[in-house]
Amino acid sequence: MVLLTNEELTLLAQSARKDSSFTVTIKRYDGNDRPKPREGKPPLPTPDEYSCLIRARSGSKKLSTVVKRDEVAKFMESYSKVLKSSMDGLKKVKKVKNKAKAAQG
Repeated sequence: MVLLTNEELTLLAQSARKDSSFTVTIKRYDGNDRPKPREGKPPLPTPDEYSCLIRARSGSKKLSTVVKRDEVAKFMESYSKVLKSSMDGLKKVKKVKNKAKAAQG
């Protein structure tokens, strides 16, 4: 994956709105891009400050970005705006209240 700016995620979400799904994962990132060393080898250094690794996928397009600790609130605010703007196309599902279905499930 290629590290891109935070605005690229919003563009991907808007393009996915028309014809495909959009998946985002967020995890803590310590800056190490190497596996943990074996026993007997010196351990990897611990970071002073953790960041967030954000991965997005839409169809065959994949993006990832690293958000610094100071910028997480700003990024989450812009991400929530994208989500809220994308929610208007959803249809409300009607719940069927049937005694036969309630007995089965």
